[in-house]
Amino acid sequence: MKNRIKILFVIILVVTSAVIRAQDNKLRGVVQESVDHDGHAHLSPLAGANVVWLGTTNGAATDAEGRFVLDKPAGLPQQLVVSYIGYQSDTLTITAADAEISVVLETARQLDEVVVAGRRPGSHYSSLEPMLTEVITQSELQRAACCNLSEAFETNASIDVSYSDAVSGAQQIQLLGLAGIYSQILTENMPTLRGLGQPFGLSYTPGPWMESIQVSKGAASVINGYESITGQINVELKKPQNAEKLFYNFYANDFGRLESTLNAAVNLSSLWSTMVMAHGEFLNNTIDHNHDSFLDHPLVRKFNVVNRYRYDRPGIMESQFGVRLMQEDREGGQQSFFQDKEEWGSLNAYGFGVNTRRYEAFAKTGFFFSKMPNASLGTQFDFSHHSHDSNYGPTTYEGTQNTFYANILFENTIAQNPDHRFTTGVSFLMDDYREILADSLFDRREAVPGIFGQYTMTRGGHFTLIAGLRGDFHNIYGPFLTPRFHLRYKAGEYTTFRASAGSGFRVPNLIAENTGLLVSNRSIRVLEDIEPERAWNYGGSITRSLTLMGKDASITAEYYRTDFQNQLIVDVDAKLTEARFYNLEGRSYANNVQVEMGFEPIRRLEMTAAYRFTDVKTTINGVLDTKPFVNRYKGLLSGSYASRNNRWQFDLTAQFNGPSRIPSTDMLPEALRMPESSPAHTILHGQVTYSLRAFDLYLGGENLTNFRQMNPIIASAEPFGEYFDGSMIWGPILGRMFYLGLRYAIDR
Repeated sequence: MKNRIKILFVIILVVTSAVIRAQDNKLRGVVQESVDHDGHAHLSPLAGANVVWLGTTNGAATDAEGRFVLDKPAGLPQQLVVSYIGYQSDTLTITAADAEISVVLETARQLDEVVVAGRRPGSHYSSLEPMLTEVITQSELQRAACCNLSEAFETNASIDVSYSDAVSGAQQIQLLGLAGIYSQILTENMPTLRGLGQPFGLSYTPGPWMESIQVSKGAASVINGYESITGQINVELKKPQNAEKLFYNFYANDFGRLESTLNAAVNLSSLWSTMVMAHGEFLNNTIDHNHDSFLDHPLVRKFNVVNRYRYDRPGIMESQFGVRLMQEDREGGQQSFFQDKEEWGSLNAYGFGVNTRRYEAFAKTGFFFSKMPNASLGTQFDFSHHSHDSNYGPTTYEGTQNTFYANILFENTIAQNPDHRFTTGVSFLMDDYREILADSLFDRREAVPGIFGQYTMTRGGHFTLIAGLRGDFHNIYGPFLTPRFHLRYKAGEYTTFRASAGSGFRVPNLIAENTGLLVSNRSIRVLEDIEPERAWNYGGSITRSLTLMGKDASITAEYYRTDFQNQLIVDVDAKLTEARFYNLEGRSYANNVQVEMGFEPIRRLEMTAAYRFTDVKTTINGVLDTKPFVNRYKGLLSGSYASRNNRWQFDLTAQFNGPSRIPSTDMLPEALRMPESSPAHTILHGQVTYSLRAFDLYLGGENLTNFRQMNPIIASAEPFGEYFDGSMIWGPILGRMFYLGLRYAIDR
């Protein structure tokens, strides 16, 4: 294996040394907005701006960094139009000598008074992406404390975040009614949160590091792999070339949680820039508000740092690479475990603890060709090491995972026609697992080489067709194909239709994906050899722009269905003392319908209203039944108001959560039984932000309705008895919480 990797690197070096050339025929640029803070102007990337050659439909939309790449037309000079709703458009004359430009758009203003006429939405659906993609910008992330990725979706209608148990603090997401393991989580388009990192991985990415998040629903592109089933969540981190020169964030809440983040970026030269991001978290306050003898939240000590570099030679190559280190100690359990200073594995008091170490190195490089102006070659490499030692009461769980990911892709037009493009490439994924649960050893090495191709056809700005196919060979499960298809059609100026279909393939990680079961006295029984999970996802959406009460508004209606050919079934209904693992025998599906509306009823007030209906059923123990802990419906109403000078901002979000099925507890003594379903409940979050020059002061509260799942741990008084179970979580564990924070930024 090591020899093969060395040979692969040699091939890459030979190829890349042959492709570095002189200037290409592309125009690159960045679109920004000028934001005024107490009389001082600051530049901020403007995502989703339209950049179009005048008199044509050839153009692009800026990405989360405000950047774009366009093919230069024949017969320069030509005029380029840059526009965004609520901002004054700008027209520039581009000559053959122009390689990279910077555009700053100003907000539209009335002539008789200085009043901002438009406000950039914190989140929006991309108008040009063929997949239904919601872009969550940095301004949206700052509407709540957003201490990490798991807390970035409080104002989002599509994604639910819940706890996996009542002791460890592990969190999981749901998209299209299915657990986050069926959504591919990417960092800058590279899959990084996988395998053993999933139980606590959502807390590994601090909010102040994130530039934006793109949530795409349904079948994803074949370029990024085969594991996505319900969609992709791509996190874009801040970049050295356009991040703040210095950024600091401090956060504290009334539970005793303290966080501090420091980012620093510098241009080393005209070609080189670098950035360091450091984050620390500390919580050492033992709280038991519901008096069940268990801590309401785990104690945490965490340190996280990234050092990244960027090398950019316009028209020749651009490269990003860096390293990331993280260490976390997490402890929980009964208060007496800490008061009496018990040893791990003690039978006198229940103690939970996990020590995690994670190291990562990544590199992304793009090369451009002078003789093929429409072509580019890209490489992506990532290596990560994850290890943890943990105790769940008397049960020990140790794990180590080494992962290597490589992706090499080539893109070009067909017959030099920009309306017909293709992308092709090869990939390689290797996972080396070593897990020990109690006395059982779970070791495996997965090696998956793959090849893929994707064709994209466009017709102006109104029609886009993407058809992709990849073939992969798994060293354990053999070959498999992954076809995916996407269609976008814009009917007129205001209505956009999208449709997608595709399959997904993934190998489940039995223990890591179900660590909540370790917070119980259930024994884990694997009834048969577990096969990979396979599923088809298909659906579509309609987006309509309209005028309501004289104001711009938009509404998006979507439907997606996921059908499983095979699925890992985790059966906790059949027997009280067991969790049974087996392959699907029968049907398993998820239907998801959602309607979302964005509206600005008065100037500077953004409103979002959404309703989602979910129907998820799985064959469990021979019976097609509703999947546990999935809310039947969810409503969301969110508002954000900014004062005239942007000095004050007020944010409020209400989540209306429907009932969900609770696994049967009829076998328990009557005093310990839970109802058949959870009650409908409302969660309220709010925040007030005050901006003064380079400072932002924010004060907020979560779960202001103080709704909690009472007695979330079954038989908490007897944690070593047969009935103990802390995994039956359907709602919030923590009650009302208040926080305050400070942000300080020095722009370049």
